[in-house]
Amino acid sequence: MDKKDILIIDDDKDLGMITSDVLQDHGYKVELAGSIEDAYEALEKNQFKLLILDINLPDGTGFNFCKEIRRESIIPIIFISARTSDSDKVTGLDLGGDDYLPKPYSLGELLSRVNANIRRAYGFVGIEEKVKFDNIEIDLTARIIKKEGKDIKLSIKEFDLLKYLLKHKNTALRKEDIFSEVWGMFNEIEISTLAVHIRWLREKLEDNPSKPKYIKTLWGVGYIFEVGI
Repeated sequence: MDKKDILIIDDDKDLGMITSDVLQDHGYKVELAGSIEDAYEALEKNQFKLLILDINLPDGTGFNFCKEIRRESIIPIIFISARTSDSDKVTGLDLGGDDYLPKPYSLGELLSRVNANIRRAYGFVGIEEKVKFDNIEIDLTARIIKKEGKDIKLSIKEFDLLKYLLKHKNTALRKEDIFSEVWGMFNEIEISTLAVHIRWLREKLEDNPSKPKYIKTLWGVGYIFEVGI
């Protein structure tokens, strides 16, 4: 299997080529796919670090494709779309997207978001590579989490959120700061997805999610991740 950095899935060939040229100028290896079928073929032959995904495709929607990818992979996904409503953005993020950039987009902004998402997904700074507390073990480099010796599957955004909470453990964290750091942006509408991801983390890590031991809500402020490490 070949190793490439980015797969662009967009039926707008001209925009795809322009975007690809900019990314390649900055050192990324890029492949283009004009449909979901083409994307699956590319994923079978190559190992990518990130997907750039349009929503309206000739053989389906990027939303459904993202949902299917998330069944097997935590690869970062950046949605690009002419659909700019808040509901579309929230849907994309809730389905497992890591970022959402409306069309027409600035190539410079897209490059910055690609860099940020790859850095968050594959670069770990300021935390021990392996962390253990109670019956939970976390390998940040391998992105593996075990509870009572059993693997726990997290989406890439859930993992990024957990990593941020670990980095700032035992510290009161504002919702706005968490969202801006983990999602790379801030929006009053979209911040609701943070509570959803917190709930998902609790369901996977806590013995009693309704009375969390680790991820606690600080009403009027945000959250705190309490661990004795």
